[in-house]
Amino acid sequence: MKRSVALLLCFQWLLWPGALAATGAYEAGYPSRVISQERWIEEWDSSTQRWVRITDIQSAQLADHKSPRASKHRDFTHTSILAQYGPFQIVDKHRARMVGATGPNAVREFRAMLRDFPEVELLEFIEAPGTTHDLANLEVGRLIRAAGIRTHVPMGGSVRSGAVDLFLAGDERTIASGAQFAVHSWQDSHGREPNDFPPDAAENRLYLDYYVEMGMSEARARAFYSMTNSVAHDSAIWLGSNEMLRWISVDNEPNLAGARVEQPLIAYDSLVHSLAAFAAG
Repeated sequence: MKRSVALLLCFQWLLWPGALAATGAYEAGYPSRVISQERWIEEWDSSTQRWVRITDIQSAQLADHKSPRASKHRDFTHTSILAQYGPFQIVDKHRARMVGATGPNAVREFRAMLRDFPEVELLEFIEAPGTTHDLANLEVGRLIRAAGIRTHVPMGGSVRSGAVDLFLAGDERTIASGAQFAVHSWQDSHGREPNDFPPDAAENRLYLDYYVEMGMSEARARAFYSMTNSVAHDSAIWLGSNEMLRWISVDNEPNLAGARVEQPLIAYDSLVHSLAAFAAG
């Protein structure tokens, strides 16, 4: 799910007098040029109930910022780290954590981390707001699965948007009570969202195929993808520990890889939609 927004600003290349635009020459095929391009990630604003633009640097500093559903928080800001590779931080030779968004260099960063710390076996999601590059993000997910790395969200951990895809890549996935997740529709640079394409269009198969790779059946992949797309890109569905467990539980999906929630569990009501209909499917 594309959790990034790419804004491409194109202006007319004025090779001719100013009356050119008024005559419709731009539409007739005269050249244009790109003068700037921006990428950013978004953070959920509980006061306006919408996603708002933030920078990658800001997102990496949000370790103490949680969704409106959190009742307990843990302070991760003082944990010492041995090395950092983009949003991936090495805590010790067996454990890494994620703080910040993945970007176009995420595959190179993750490979470098595994090269330097080949014994990493656990990736903790502390403050993971999403991605600015979906293709790179999904490839990192495949690297996580290929390396047999477990994924874990501790109490107070926040996993949102494209970071949810990385969590699903864990060889085993564990969730502490008080962890939280947020999902929503992706949006491309033209403002189009999943429902603007046929269900099996390449734009949608990209994610469906990924979920199947991560162990979901085709039916469960479609149900999960439909749930994430049931709200627009500028909205969100917040999931608590129990709610996320319904999607990754081996009881609900026989051929899904191992998943469990650490006790004690905290029961949450859905903030936006009831997931009962989706989970039952």
